[in-house]
Amino acid sequence: MVEQPRGDDGHGHGQGQGRGQGQGRGQDGGFGGDGSGEDGAAGPGGWSWDDPEGALALTAEVLRAPRPRLMPSISEALAGLVPHIALAQLSGICTHSPASVTGPQELSARITGAELAGLRELVVPGRPWQGEAVLGGRPRPAVAVAAAPAGSNGALLVLVRAASGPGTGLPPAPLPERPLRVLQQLWELLTTHSHHRAVDAAPAYAAVSRASASARARTIAELGGAHASALSAILAPLRSAALDDATARRNATDLAVTALLDLRGAADLDRELSEEPAATAFARLADGLRPLLRHSPVRLDLLAPAEGDRSVPADTAHAARAAVRSTVLAMLEQDGPSRLHVRWQFVDNGLRAVVRDDGPGLLTADALAVHRTADRIAALAGRVTVDAVPGWGTTVTVDLPLNAPESGAATSADPLEGLHPRELEVLDQLARGRRNREIAHALHISESTVKFHVANILAKLAVASRGEAAALAHRAGLPTPLRAAS
Repeated sequence: MVEQPRGDDGHGHGQGQGRGQGQGRGQDGGFGGDGSGEDGAAGPGGWSWDDPEGALALTAEVLRAPRPRLMPSISEALAGLVPHIALAQLSGICTHSPASVTGPQELSARITGAELAGLRELVVPGRPWQGEAVLGGRPRPAVAVAAAPAGSNGALLVLVRAASGPGTGLPPAPLPERPLRVLQQLWELLTTHSHHRAVDAAPAYAAVSRASASARARTIAELGGAHASALSAILAPLRSAALDDATARRNATDLAVTALLDLRGAADLDRELSEEPAATAFARLADGLRPLLRHSPVRLDLLAPAEGDRSVPADTAHAARAAVRSTVLAMLEQDGPSRLHVRWQFVDNGLRAVVRDDGPGLLTADALAVHRTADRIAALAGRVTVDAVPGWGTTVTVDLPLNAPESGAATSADPLEGLHPRELEVLDQLARGRRNREIAHALHISESTVKFHVANILAKLAVASRGEAAALAHRAGLPTPLRAAS
């Protein structure tokens, strides 16, 4: 079903008059740029969303895009399916960059997180929305979809549409239901992929994400304090009874109060997207653990943190959940445990996760290395303690600070740590300046496989080109010296 917006005047945060649905379908049922189905919805490389192979190819192009190019890649892929002039997202998955916009500078610079947050209230995950929303300071025609993968805060995608014709100012025709369904499914896939990458993030990325989120929050707090002080100073004389221009005072006061509320709203939005209540974070952990023991005789005891409404940084919550899951799996692989106890609690200025079993007491720290648990904890300046007593059981304690580590700690991690061995080999070849064909010959793999590895390398290193990847590799000590022929 396609959701239509509610409202009468098109004003407010994303509220507005809908423009109908299911109209303008072409005779062949295609995805025409204006809803007519005449152009076949051609995308990059000439692929069409009408064709299953083309749809998969366009989706693959987006998934291969490095992180800095993700939004432009989505926009290019959707150009034929849903013609638009700008594209924006509000994500609770990417904690260090929750709101992002791509499109003309004069428009993209004016679209705010508060506007996207207002529109998010109207869009139900799984049900595409189209109508008018306040974006860039005024009502504009838009299409929006939302998705909420299990265990995530969800994400919103907004496409700002152009008028029906140059200079007409008339809204575009409503999109048919079929392209909206395709758009929804694509966004479901992309958000699920992003959520999995966030949950299983490499240690270096987790540290950078945490440091970025902390820096952004500090900046918002500093700006908010400065603006609040200035506006409060303005309000004092404007509210004074000594001034006789009541209308001017009232209007100026209203404007100042509105600005204060907007500033506070921006800080609240940032906190909502980059943090989550401890009770919610623990409930997501519990939902993930119960299926692991559904058909097991092992009893699972869960004790949520007492301060359930206290906020936990999203990366800390991800790391704590991952550590508990990998510990539980390691304990279940032993013989003899009949009971597992999982507890979260706040200790000083940190979060402590404790997992205890009544098994043979032979678990070692090496058992947790399979899932890189210790590396992820260390990247966030945390620590893991394993206390095993033969015949009595094992207790694993994970301590994570709630404050981000200093920027030096975040950047000291190996930038190549998240790459697989084969990807490191390909990067080593890139650092030597070799092309795909030469790399394929040197590593005895196909050229298409090289392209696949290069795309993954660019995404994991968060760089936009092979040159940037090579420069990063050189700083990390690549390429390795060539061995002399024997």
